[in-house]
Amino acid sequence: MNETVERAGMQVDTRLAAFIENEVLAPLGRDRAKFWQGFADLCGRFAPRNRALLAKRDTIQTQIDGWHRDRQGKPHDPAAYQVFLEQIGYLVPEPGDFVIGTQNVDPEIAVLAGPQLVVPSLNERFALNAANARWGSLYDAWYGTDALPDAPAAQGKGYDAARGAAVVAAGRAFLDLAIPLEGDGDWATWDGGDLQRMCDPKQFLGRSTNSLLFANNGLHIEVVIDPSHPVGATDRAGIADIVLESALTTIVDLEDSVAAVDAEDKLRAYRNWLGLMRGDLTASFAKGGVEQTRTLEPDRDFTRTDGSPFTLPGRSLLFVRNVGHLMTNPAIHLADGSEIAEGIMDAVVTSAIGAHDLAGLGCFRNSRCGSIYIVKPKMHGPEECSFTNDLFDAVEDLLELSRHTVKVGVMDEERRTSANLAACIGAVRDRVVFVNTGFLDRTGDEMHTSMQAGAMIRKGAMKQTKWIDAYEKRNVAIALRHGFSGKAQIGKGMWAAPDRMHAMLVEKIAHPRTGANTAWVPSPTAATLHALHYHQVDVFGCQSEVEQRGIPPLDDLLAIPLADGINWSPSEIRDELDNNAQGLLGYVVRWIDAGVGCSKVPDINDIGLMEDRATLRISSQHMANWLLHGVCTGDEAMAALQRMAAKVDAQNADDPSYEPMSRDFGKSVAFQAACELVFKGVEQPNGYTEPLLHAWRQKKKAQG
Repeated sequence: MNETVERAGMQVDTRLAAFIENEVLAPLGRDRAKFWQGFADLCGRFAPRNRALLAKRDTIQTQIDGWHRDRQGKPHDPAAYQVFLEQIGYLVPEPGDFVIGTQNVDPEIAVLAGPQLVVPSLNERFALNAANARWGSLYDAWYGTDALPDAPAAQGKGYDAARGAAVVAAGRAFLDLAIPLEGDGDWATWDGGDLQRMCDPKQFLGRSTNSLLFANNGLHIEVVIDPSHPVGATDRAGIADIVLESALTTIVDLEDSVAAVDAEDKLRAYRNWLGLMRGDLTASFAKGGVEQTRTLEPDRDFTRTDGSPFTLPGRSLLFVRNVGHLMTNPAIHLADGSEIAEGIMDAVVTSAIGAHDLAGLGCFRNSRCGSIYIVKPKMHGPEECSFTNDLFDAVEDLLELSRHTVKVGVMDEERRTSANLAACIGAVRDRVVFVNTGFLDRTGDEMHTSMQAGAMIRKGAMKQTKWIDAYEKRNVAIALRHGFSGKAQIGKGMWAAPDRMHAMLVEKIAHPRTGANTAWVPSPTAATLHALHYHQVDVFGCQSEVEQRGIPPLDDLLAIPLADGINWSPSEIRDELDNNAQGLLGYVVRWIDAGVGCSKVPDINDIGLMEDRATLRISSQHMANWLLHGVCTGDEAMAALQRMAAKVDAQNADDPSYEPMSRDFGKSVAFQAACELVFKGVEQPNGYTEPLLHAWRQKKKAQG
């Protein structure tokens, strides 16, 4: 049992209390006793509301389950279904016309379009890499990935000149597209002549010691001139690299991509967030046998064409993603003995840390407009959004911040939120800075909400459904109707395959074409490559076209992806079970045994995919649904789990710290956790995986 100290009637983990008092409050000059009393009062007001909202989720789900059970065997009646959802308060009336009133929003969010990274807060090195991904080498991104499929493969360990030549040629083609030269000239024949005369003056912004700076669609491009560089030495103009402004924004994640189950875990996450806000976070590691230390990049200095100096941000603008409303955490026990709602704790602590940036206590500035940016996931409907708005009001009062200093990004990833998106936006209209579709969690909630309606289609077929098309289009159209353009981000989901960059370049251009001014990528390299899409697409021009098309109907969004009339063969059922079980186990074994909340996990075909709790929610809910409706038996599901445990063990055979599951299924904590996620999946609140994951991870940690 960890030691605790009493603070205003609450029992607080000693280490967390010391961190808050000495590292967070003291530099801000805040009175500790006043803070703790205010924190306790805030919990007294909001903890009961939080519990009531969770109880309402359960009530609504029970009503929906009953409606579907009463109609089993009958054709689905969309009109009657929608009336029923209105009667139980699942659907609320559409709000009247309004536009969001959010102010003091940084340009990276409001008026620019570009990639967004999501990085686990528990990994210092990854967090620094993501924060530093504001700028990235296009040459490196092309050379080191499959992004140029026709380029010759590199031969040997050193620099391959033939592959390098293909990269340089692609670079010239990109420059001709993004910053074309006037007249008959092009970048392939430029020999270092007067670019100021040859370029659009709106695009040629200036230079640094060894680079020329340009802009296109609001994004910056640095052309690095260095004849002494191995690449520049072979280039007629001495161009050694093309550096793109890449990850404009990054979400530092305390939620789906981390395994944080107690005070120890939360303290590390909070301390890393503080290090980013103060600019003093470091990470030491060995790379290629050499010990390295990573820190945050400084800003970048340039000189305009008129000789005046100016500076551009050297780092990505940082959000922090808090957890949702569901989970509690043993780091703090309230006066009644209950664990604190983790989302309330996150709101207070991450905002207090963000206040360091506002007070100028760090080496750098994150927000130049005086805002703290918090992403809030897994909210169900406008009432829960209103709760978050009121909670952030209370946090601002506690920390003596101006109203709406704390901004909110709304993850549109639950069915009740996407069905009531306009009302959800209205509930946070003066602090909202983004809405972002989350296909994976949204699919998990889709399956759990309609769990009793019947067997669902196969997981891979979900992307071709009517509801997902309506979901993605409505998200953008509704946000634009309520004034997001030029004020806030509209985001799209993750490209999950970090090793398949050519495929990403082919497919992910669809995201900016929808009018979304950001989309998630899995790595800094992917951010640099995805930035190419924002040079090709005028996102804000696309937004005008989307507004003219209008909002897809709600009926399409509420279409349930049932497998009516489909009879799968035994081999198809086995394949689907194996696919779900392998992905589930590959993720769970790292979460439970190693405390890794997000990583590149080999799929059933040994292709590395970025996995987090959202992907786990889909796999576990899909297997639970097929079990419930008799598509498969419990024995068949267990056989798939055992088969795939052996496969996952083989995929991790080179990891000396890995604990095989198939050696003894009964003793493997990770395997038992995976089984419960499937066989108890129907009864999990909204199909979430956190309650079981946290319980089994705490058991594993207790075993040492």
